[in-house]
Amino acid sequence: MTETITLDGPADWTDIAAAANGARLTLSDAARERIVKARAVVEALVDRGIRGYGINTGVGALCDVIIDRENQQALSRNIVLSHACGVGEPLGRAEARAVMAAQIANFAHGYSGVRVETVEALLALLNAGLIPNIPSRGSVGYLTHAASIGLVLIGRGTVNDGREIVPGAEALRRLGLQPLALQAKEGLSLVNGTPCATGLAALALSRTQSLFAWADAAAALTYENLGSQANTFAAGPLALRHSPGLQAVGKTLRDFLADSPMLKASAGTRTQDPLSLRAVPHVHGAARDAFEHVAEVVNRELASVTDNPAVSGTPEAPEVHSQAHAVGAALGLAMDSLAVAVAEVAAISERRIDRLVNPLVSGLPAFLAGDGGVSSGYMIAQYTAAALSAENRRLAAPASLDGGITSALQEDILTHATPAAFKALAIVDNLERILAIELLAAAQAYDLQPRSTAKAKRTETLYRRIRTAVPHYADDRPMNEDFEHMRHVIQEGTP
Repeated sequence: MTETITLDGPADWTDIAAAANGARLTLSDAARERIVKARAVVEALVDRGIRGYGINTGVGALCDVIIDRENQQALSRNIVLSHACGVGEPLGRAEARAVMAAQIANFAHGYSGVRVETVEALLALLNAGLIPNIPSRGSVGYLTHAASIGLVLIGRGTVNDGREIVPGAEALRRLGLQPLALQAKEGLSLVNGTPCATGLAALALSRTQSLFAWADAAAALTYENLGSQANTFAAGPLALRHSPGLQAVGKTLRDFLADSPMLKASAGTRTQDPLSLRAVPHVHGAARDAFEHVAEVVNRELASVTDNPAVSGTPEAPEVHSQAHAVGAALGLAMDSLAVAVAEVAAISERRIDRLVNPLVSGLPAFLAGDGGVSSGYMIAQYTAAALSAENRRLAAPASLDGGITSALQEDILTHATPAAFKALAIVDNLERILAIELLAAAQAYDLQPRSTAKAKRTETLYRRIRTAVPHYADDRPMNEDFEHMRHVIQEGTP
């Protein structure tokens, strides 16, 4: 049964991630009432002729151009049409759903002033799986992505229904809706704020959380194959380093490796293990600590109003506030931080893969090939991991410092939160692929161990799960097919 999330108070990043992955959204009565009240404030502003950015003025560098009442609907429509100038391949369905969910959550605060009918149309599209096609490139912040959603509401643009591309007007017809005639301020609200970056950030957090668990599992398998010190992850010594993430990773490793006959057999053969094995709690743990900070920032963003202008007061005393709440500086910095943390976890995974395949340090057949020379085994798989890790280093350069000037000096500092979130997702994808390679290499290493010593209980269980999906490799098939099978195992659940 599909999960339903009711938006009442501020959403949590896990709510947005759940909606991205197929959960339904609905508004509470209180949220709906907040939206209705905010709309009444906008109508009062229009009736009284009180100047409000994007309500009865132009936008950007045209903010001092007064728009008379009969042209305010045209302004809203024109904003959506002119801002829909993104290019490139569309966002994936999950990414687009995340953006829509964050947009709806922002409107539910009741400070944007859109009509409740507009929010309900967005909900209807999301819950029916009629997801707007959103070009992925061409935004320094949020405008072009969000405009592609607004297009569908006015009967333009296209949606993906999960099978085919459908015109926006047809998508509305399927829902029994007519294209919306946008009212004052609605055009600006539909393209404004940080929902694009926030939605993508929530999805990045969800994928990262799962992959960090798999990274710990992969490290445990590799350590059992290569390690020698059975007490490297003992609770007492690890407690000397203050880090919640480190302690959590240490506990996971102890659980995976508990009573390992393999580690007992190799104990004492080295004074200490190499850092890519010994420092797993420290590197993975630091990344987890960074994750928690980023999650806090994203939740603060979801609790915030990010529309500009925001409206407040009552119809009798309407207020409009031109602030910079649509600027996503906090999100840009947070997503840059997450990108670096995920890249670090990927980098240490690639180093562990190298140790598994390198006969100079592994004690295993060269490149995990059963017939070295005739077979290359995992030699080039490590190349692939190294290439992805190098790509991560390039992608991890901060987007939040890119800067730029737009709109004739009116918008003369840019924080690039959406590009920061987008490239964080790219690094997350690379981590998933690198971990798939490490998990397969570790399974292959078990197959080639010179002694038939038993594994720990949890590593044995995970080994069998891997082998159920992907058999032993003998240079008998394209290796990238195995990587994809392993990625599907990762995506199906926790280790």
